[in-house]
Amino acid sequence: MRPFVYERAATSEVATQAIRAGIATDTAPRQGRYPAEFLAGGTNLLDLMKLDVMQPAKLIDITGLTQAHSAILVSPQALRLGALAKMSAVADHPEIIKNFPVVAQSLTLAASAQLRNMASIGGNVLQRTRCSYFRDTSWSACNKRNPGSGCAALDGYNRGHAVLGASKDCIATYPGDFAQALMALDAVVTVLGPDGTRTVPFSDLHRAPGSTPNVETTLRPGDVITAFVIPAATWMRRSLYMKIRDRQSYQFALASAAVALDIDDGGLVRQARIALGGVATVPWRARDAEAALVGKKLDPQTAESAARLAFGGAAPREHNAFKIALGQKTVTRALVQAATLEV
Repeated sequence: MRPFVYERAATSEVATQAIRAGIATDTAPRQGRYPAEFLAGGTNLLDLMKLDVMQPAKLIDITGLTQAHSAILVSPQALRLGALAKMSAVADHPEIIKNFPVVAQSLTLAASAQLRNMASIGGNVLQRTRCSYFRDTSWSACNKRNPGSGCAALDGYNRGHAVLGASKDCIATYPGDFAQALMALDAVVTVLGPDGTRTVPFSDLHRAPGSTPNVETTLRPGDVITAFVIPAATWMRRSLYMKIRDRQSYQFALASAAVALDIDDGGLVRQARIALGGVATVPWRARDAEAALVGKKLDPQTAESAARLAFGGAAPREHNAFKIALGQKTVTRALVQAATLEV
């Protein structure tokens, strides 16, 4: 790990100002990123610093803001989650387990108990890819780590890489689980920056790689996520998260699905929400598949048809083509299982 300056922020305003100051004094991007980074749980950032993948000159510790930005508030109108809430606190919250099961399940399946006790939900959605070419600096060709260098995964071993949302410059998979639940439930992100507070649809937070895979989000320099707001809706309780992986113990998804359904008394789907993980470069919403379910009874055949639509634009590489069939089966199983839930 390289030397860095450590600063602890007592308020949100101090944190954003410290980031701006760090950028002003050291303008050379490191791996296409700014030279100052926020530190919360650190479960992803510190790992990458030890690997020399990330080389921030300055860390701004925001754990002092926990009291202000970690509240979990459940109301008839919305679920509000402070961004510094621990993953374990949200996953174990009784009202979230009951009324927003896809949220609790996505966090429980995301990591080991030790990591869930340490990691913040804000940091979780901003975690970086587990692509081995990104995390191993002996591979020089990684546009996400070293912009303009190429993408070794394109013609390398790409079993774990994305089949949706990829570009000629990057096929790295977004690794998170919680983000899929936020996508499916139309969450909104509250962001505090140098110009004040603003809200952003969660679906607009992450950027597809395109020609600039090193630019991963729409956050601006000095921005800090303070909360996630999930509006209450009829499909919240009939929701679940299904994750398929090589092993059940602490592993990232090969394919996953966050689904939520609103079904009328006659068994017809009024609304459907489907988000995919493990198969795309960003948290992925399958809107065509959702639309295909509306007005129909959700049986295995209907679910299979929707699942095929969810992967209609898939572009596999040499080793990851199996993810299309696996992803379709995952969506099908998740939809059929969600339809049987008692609400």
